[in-house]
Amino acid sequence: MPAYEQAVGVVLPGGVISRVGVPQYEEAPIGFASLFRHNIRLAGGPAPVRAYIEELLPDILDGTIEPGKVFDTTTDLDGVPAGYRDMDERKSLKVLIKP
Repeated sequence: MPAYEQAVGVVLPGGVISRVGVPQYEEAPIGFASLFRHNIRLAGGPAPVRAYIEELLPDILDGTIEPGKVFDTTTDLDGVPAGYRDMDERKSLKVLIKP
């Protein structure tokens, strides 16, 4: 919510607020007073991960790219359910799964 509020506070009339990923809030104001009257557009959707995974995953796995700024937890396949639970409970930002 703070990122959304900041975006609404700095976007110019006629501008676009764009987000990547699934919103984590339902109470964001999008009515007449906040967006419509200033002709502000709210856009977004899930990150296009599948478009880049074949190109980037080998570099992550061999250490060429350091995903530490995104992934803060690593698990194996057995830890996937706990990893999703930790992300849902905000204990982890993103979980990297290594087979």
